[in-house]
Amino acid sequence: MLELGPILRALSRNKIGALLIAVQIAFTMAIIVNSVFIIYERSQETKRESGIDEANTFFLSSSGFGANFSAKATIQEDLDAIRALPGVVNAVQINAIPISGGGWSMGLQTQPGAEHDGIGLAVYMVDEHGLQAMDLELLAGENFTPSDIRWRGNGASDWPDKIIITKAMANRLFPDDDYSQTVGKTVYINDTEPMIISGIIDKLQAPWVGWDNVENAMLSPEHLERSAVRYMIRTEPGRRDELMKTVEELLAQNKNRVIDNMRSIDYVRERSYRGHTAMIKILSTVIITLTIVTSLGIVGLASFSVNRRKKQIGIRRALGATKFDILRYFMVENLMISCVGVVVGAALTIGLNMVLVNALSITPMDWFYIPIGMLLLCTIGQLAVYGPAKKATLIAPATATRTV
Repeated sequence: MLELGPILRALSRNKIGALLIAVQIAFTMAIIVNSVFIIYERSQETKRESGIDEANTFFLSSSGFGANFSAKATIQEDLDAIRALPGVVNAVQINAIPISGGGWSMGLQTQPGAEHDGIGLAVYMVDEHGLQAMDLELLAGENFTPSDIRWRGNGASDWPDKIIITKAMANRLFPDDDYSQTVGKTVYINDTEPMIISGIIDKLQAPWVGWDNVENAMLSPEHLERSAVRYMIRTEPGRRDELMKTVEELLAQNKNRVIDNMRSIDYVRERSYRGHTAMIKILSTVIITLTIVTSLGIVGLASFSVNRRKKQIGIRRALGATKFDILRYFMVENLMISCVGVVVGAALTIGLNMVLVNALSITPMDWFYIPIGMLLLCTIGQLAVYGPAKKATLIAPATATRTV
């Protein structure tokens, strides 16, 4: 068995080099482990389901003008015409688009009065076609009926008597009850205005992908009586792009308005998570760069050590040391340096994560990232030192003993 004493004495004669590599490993570990955690967290966020049929859904804006433009009549005519098109599953006028970055939010509370805190949620104003147009699954309760739908004018501050909320919101409002038991219960908006929960849907995300309450949403049975409105259209599978052009041409026949901002939900998802994607790419580049730099540092130190100790290696070979003994010597030496580095790195990793949690409001890192990071950095060190160590085994005993 290889004695650790000679290795420690050899390292003591080259303290600076070993210390620099250990410090480099420590900082590399702290950055890589936290980067991997952030990459995983951001990638999971980009995969969250919005709750709607994204692949087959698009939306557009209609802005009317002129003294003879009737918002209410135009909206109803538009919806009837769009819904009648072959290939259209359903369509709805809506005030906001999920995961788009812009929309409405309010707060609901289980007790009336300004002294009670409300729970924030996104508000989507739809009619009785909203569930099918958005492909939402009704878990409990009932959908809106045509008689529930009202017209909301500019400046209106009151709310309908009925709402449909997500399962996540039901669990937030009534954590002690099963979500199905919340149907029929009364909640309050604007501090004192009562609303009855008539239904629970499985999932519908808010427009703001970075919001802590992204799963909290409600449907309000309303049409917006405005000249500038937005329509969301769901199509049969594979017909979205075809019908985007068809719907635009259909609505453009009314010359008293402008049709614009037509986008697919796929496009919206890509745009909304563009920051996440950019961060993942940047952090991936940082991880690769740091891994290469650290590996090169280990290779450089090992190569320097081999060149300085050629005579020592030759003597050991002449005294009977095998190639495996020489290889093991340098591998163990590097492992000792790496162990010091990853132990310090574990402390730095925890400290950096605490800073990131406070600065970026990310969730604390799971404990298992640290031992995995320690094992990974030690493995990288062993792989990096293998080349120089293997080269040391090729030193001939006779040649080495003649080296001055």
